[in-house]
Amino acid sequence: MKKKAQIRYTVSFLILAVLLLLLFIWNINAGSVHLSVKEIFDIIVKKTGEQTAYNIVWQIRLPRILAAILLGGALSVSGFLLQTFFGNPIAGPFVLGISSGAKLVVSLVMIFLLSKGIASSSAVMILAAFAGAMISMGFILLVSRKVKRMSMLVICGVMIGYICSAITDFVVTFADDSNIVNLHNWSMGSFSGTSWGNVQVCTVVVLISLVLAFLMSKPISAYQLGENYAQNMGVNIKAFRVSLILLSSILSATVTAFAGPISFVGIAVPHLIKSLMKTAKPILVIPGCFLGGAVFCLFCDLIARTVFAPTELSISSVTAVFGAPIVIYMMVRKQR
Repeated sequence: MKKKAQIRYTVSFLILAVLLLLLFIWNINAGSVHLSVKEIFDIIVKKTGEQTAYNIVWQIRLPRILAAILLGGALSVSGFLLQTFFGNPIAGPFVLGISSGAKLVVSLVMIFLLSKGIASSSAVMILAAFAGAMISMGFILLVSRKVKRMSMLVICGVMIGYICSAITDFVVTFADDSNIVNLHNWSMGSFSGTSWGNVQVCTVVVLISLVLAFLMSKPISAYQLGENYAQNMGVNIKAFRVSLILLSSILSATVTAFAGPISFVGIAVPHLIKSLMKTAKPILVIPGCFLGGAVFCLFCDLIARTVFAPTELSISSVTAVFGAPIVIYMMVRKQR
């Protein structure tokens, strides 16, 4: 049985790695300027090639692709951590209103800074999104103490998301026209316009958070078997729960700060990864979720920018089309 399980894990990671590589090449090639695999290799590895194609790859497509990989993986891992924390397979940053809280505070900060003629830095965006995520998470935790049924908790999270979205719309109504354009483009959810500076900040924040989450694999494994079991295994429950909340909030806040609110990735991908691997072991599921989230977001971003080209769809709309049916299937299956 152990040998079969190891083969399954190896095959699962190979499938995800191959899909990631194929989608990486496909995303670089897709667009108004088509490139062969050899041209892509020369531009990326040898840093040679026709100047226009070189600039398109290095200044537009590569930063966008890397952002989709990093932020898609971060959102998926954040969803897995929240599902572990609440013990609910449909808990996620978008459903619980955490992304909407981050969106609200970022919107307020963006409008304030733009009205003063100040450009928002990456650090300011992340801090604003983190503050919003923590405010929403605080409300969710307060509700979780009063509500015992997890279905009611999810409904409360959705309501918090609606309230945050309503306040955001109210604020946008009284913003200047130029501010509304900037805010609208961001609030729809998109990886376009990502710079190398954004990618560098994302890489540092996301990778540190992922390493910390991976180091918590053993306590997470114990926590999955119940709080009492985890306590008996020597896990400090209070410190553990705070760490889990902070890590999931940082990951989801980073995604919201740079790409806007993205729906269903944090719910659908962890479920798909656990179904693929037939295990919930964090030491396997965390890296699997990161790869799965990267593949899912690369695929959705490819569709968002090519299906109705030159018109680009919001990434959140595409992830909802593919993610929502998975969530519905999960709920129906759980009910059965």
